[in-house]
Amino acid sequence: MARRKKIYEGKAKILYEGPEPGTFIQYFKDDATAFNAQKKATFEGKGVLNNRLSEFFMQGLTNIGVPNHFIRRLNMREQLIRQVEIIPLEVIVRNFAAGSISKRLGMEEGTPLPRPIVEYSYKNDALGDPMVSEEYIVAFGWANQQDLDDIVSLALRVNDFLSGVFYGVGIKLVDFKIEVGRIWDGDFMRIIVADEISPDSCRLWDIKTGQKLDKDVFRRDLGSLTDAYTEVARRLGVLQAAGSATVTRLVH
Repeated sequence: MARRKKIYEGKAKILYEGPEPGTFIQYFKDDATAFNAQKKATFEGKGVLNNRLSEFFMQGLTNIGVPNHFIRRLNMREQLIRQVEIIPLEVIVRNFAAGSISKRLGMEEGTPLPRPIVEYSYKNDALGDPMVSEEYIVAFGWANQQDLDDIVSLALRVNDFLSGVFYGVGIKLVDFKIEVGRIWDGDFMRIIVADEISPDSCRLWDIKTGQKLDKDVFRRDLGSLTDAYTEVARRLGVLQAAGSATVTRLVH
């Protein structure tokens, strides 16, 4: 087999050149990072879970007409995606106070917000992904005002979809982040969802107990990250059998 050309390697994924022009292969690693990669660990099976979960959510978005980069899953760790011109922003949607907004505003974690709040951070690890305003985004040419209108509309549609899906299995969607990018069809451009949607990029709490089922398990040393992600997958029916041992068998 010919060696594949690596396009990019991030903290949790690797992008390889795809089999056709305009495509990439996205590989999900078992690595976990927190606090801008100051804390690192590896959890066997995490990449398998995130691949399957991201497939589940992206297909769900496609089914309701929300454009995204997902084409199909190739195997347990890889999926075929569209090549996208990534806008250098993390788009954050908050439904309840948690994490940085709680620290900034002195709000107790779990406080319901008056409405979903959309925030942006500039994707730059060296700077710690600083929060930026729409004024910054337009002034520095990362996106124009029409792009931002499209991004907000997209993010809120994703929020509606995810909130409903998670609520149906007893999970509260506290917040999440997505990346977005541009694809071109001749002179026509549109904004689509890119990267991934998984417990790595969402805050998920059990509705009844408040148990955390997301990367805060790793950030705050609350137990096994793989077990938490497996529970999310089990509830959603993504993996029929529960338990991290199942995931481990799937990896090999």
